[in-house]
Amino acid sequence: MDDNHQDGCRKYHHRGAQGMSSGVYGLAFIGAAVYFIQNADSLGSGIIGLLKAIIWPALVVYNLLGFLGL
Repeated sequence: MDDNHQDGCRKYHHRGAQGMSSGVYGLAFIGAAVYFIQNADSLGSGIIGLLKAIIWPALVVYNLLGFLGL
């Protein structure tokens, strides 16, 4: 039997929500990196801006959960 067929039915592979969330995070990272780098005064603050672009979603979720009291 062919690997693409099982009991006469074709198997379909879906990326699902994980692929979608990775794309959203990637776009958010790029947007945040551009924002922080444009507002940087020096190379050091540009590097700090890149680090902020990586961790800002975690800070937003942490502060939101604290605000909601969860």
